[in-house]
Amino acid sequence: MMPITSHRMFYSHMSRMCALSPPSSKFGLPDLIFFLKSRNIFEIASYLGANFDLSSMALETDMTPSTVRGRDRHKTPDRKSPLERRSLGSCDQPLLRQLPVSLTFDMRNVQAMSDIKTHIGYARAWVRLSLEKKLLSRHLRTLLADSALLRSQYKRYAFLRCEDEKEQFLYHLLTLNAVDYFCFTNTYPNTKLPYRVVIFPSRKASAATTTANSWVAISGTLGETSPVPIPRGALEFVFHHKNLGVLTTLRIGHDNSGLSPKWMLEHLVVKNEVTGHTYKFPCGRWLGRGIDDDSTERLLVGELVPRHVDSEELVEACRTPPRCRSPSVPRRPSEIRPSVPEIQHMLGDAVNNIVKFYYRRKQEKDRSTLTLLLCGEMGLVYCLEQTLLCGFKSARLFGRNLYLWDYFVRVKEQFEAALLEDIDKCECLGQSPGDKELEQGAVLQCFCHLVEQICTSSHSLGKDGKFQLFVCLCAREHLLHRMLPHLAASRITQEMFEEQSFLRNPNLLTYLRQILESLDEFDIVLENSLTKGIIL
Repeated sequence: MMPITSHRMFYSHMSRMCALSPPSSKFGLPDLIFFLKSRNIFEIASYLGANFDLSSMALETDMTPSTVRGRDRHKTPDRKSPLERRSLGSCDQPLLRQLPVSLTFDMRNVQAMSDIKTHIGYARAWVRLSLEKKLLSRHLRTLLADSALLRSQYKRYAFLRCEDEKEQFLYHLLTLNAVDYFCFTNTYPNTKLPYRVVIFPSRKASAATTTANSWVAISGTLGETSPVPIPRGALEFVFHHKNLGVLTTLRIGHDNSGLSPKWMLEHLVVKNEVTGHTYKFPCGRWLGRGIDDDSTERLLVGELVPRHVDSEELVEACRTPPRCRSPSVPRRPSEIRPSVPEIQHMLGDAVNNIVKFYYRRKQEKDRSTLTLLLCGEMGLVYCLEQTLLCGFKSARLFGRNLYLWDYFVRVKEQFEAALLEDIDKCECLGQSPGDKELEQGAVLQCFCHLVEQICTSSHSLGKDGKFQLFVCLCAREHLLHRMLPHLAASRITQEMFEEQSFLRNPNLLTYLRQILESLDEFDIVLENSLTKGIIL
């Protein structure tokens, strides 16, 4: 490992020296004059291509975005590239920059790690980082291509001095690109890393900006941030924090201040500026009072973007609205609710995925995966939402539509009245309740206490966010299947659900209770970002 370390440091030093030293004014000048005098365009082009690096030469200097937009206005339509045509009218949309793919860039990032004290430690960190970025074979090929460096660091019989052995070694390393590694991310929890946050708001002018003070809080497998303020009017910013690990959730919110606080967000993208891992957080919802579900804070579940996805392709995907998950106000009137068999299939898959998660080997379990299975695309929360929306009378003639959380709040009020009535009845008769009555009372009390805790501790969450929190906490407290018979017997259920709903149809209710009961044997541990600090 020591020769590799000194080899790597010497290569980095030589690269910097070459970049700083000015080229000789006489270098290649006689040959260039000779080929220019020949006046043969093909000979001149072949000489320039073989002896000069034309990729770094530019005809125009770097310009500010406003200058670029001003220049683009004078372009003719037939001169626009496909990306420019797609981006027409969205100049204010943020862009996602590609990280440099170079050996020295990764070396500088590793050398900036203050928690590493030895050369061996730097070499190991560099190998881990290159392996995680799927660049280990490429970087080593660049590093070992300098024969002068190899002769100065290795003896003649060394493994790396044999061309055939070296090529076979590099090809073997190339096969490691087939696997996604997090060996750098999971090994250095105390390293401070830069994270770039890119916000993609709605294209509508009235929803693209907000006057409120906004913030984001990001959680990962190794930690979470406190609320990070978003610079006023910025759609892209960078902050530094200790290694968060694999990112799982993101909370974004604001204080609803100013003349126009309402903000429509399509996606958020967070990029680790060292490892290059990019996470997409779909939103597609409003932030603000008096619109959507009155939420000024959203919990978003992230998904890791594959490395083969181009930045331009990712930006174009983030500019389009994600599939709307609002239970009462679909984005498009043409959206159709799933049928009962489709809901049963979705719910079965969601529960089955959680069961399989707990039967994995211990070293394969990851709370980030559980968060995705609960709150992600086609997760337990989404499937239960679709289950309860089947036959739910959400539409009202006057006023805003009802949400599922409105139903749970009304049921909680009825349960509280029933508990008080049972207590008064037992006191009047002088009788103590039996075991069955005690168990039923405990379920009702737990339900009421949970709904009350969510209402009092989550003022910034909207009704959909409170429903999501309620389902996660019920899963943790093993309350999901136990509360179903009491919900089905409630007077509120008869008023707010149709007869063919899952809560009023006996066969569907039995199916729902049995499939949720299979989660009762597992100890579900939630991330802090999901629980809002609620402990029962």
